[in-house]
Amino acid sequence: MKRDERGSAVVEFSWLAILLMVPLLYVLLAVFDVQRASYGATAATRAAGRAFIIVPVGLSEDEARARAFEAARLAMKDQGMELTSDQLAISCNPACLQPGSTVTVTLNTRVRLPLIPDAIGGEPPAIQLRSSHTEPYGDYREAKGDG
Repeated sequence: MKRDERGSAVVEFSWLAILLMVPLLYVLLAVFDVQRASYGATAATRAAGRAFIIVPVGLSEDEARARAFEAARLAMKDQGMELTSDQLAISCNPACLQPGSTVTVTLNTRVRLPLIPDAIGGEPPAIQLRSSHTEPYGDYREAKGDG
């Protein structure tokens, strides 16, 4: 007895395409999210370093830090991400806003993997991102701030 197999190739191809395309689409979504966050973190540390350095004369180091955080927050917001104050660290070597010093801005953040619900419990899976930028203050500039 001969079986009629006309049309089964379309069904097999459709199932194979679905089985291969769904994981590929998920991987692409995850990669795009991580790339977006990586670009945002890089832009945020650079913007924060520059904002800290160019603070006007007479403003304190705390005000420079507030300006740097706001610049970083806006850079992250441009990429659709939120920034909290505990994710951003600013350190100066040897002193802040002094000639010859450097300012290093470090941002640590986590990017959650897409389409994973909170209902599964526990810590949601995420990828850790770290970005750092060092900005020189300059040897021949006047000292600013409290330093």
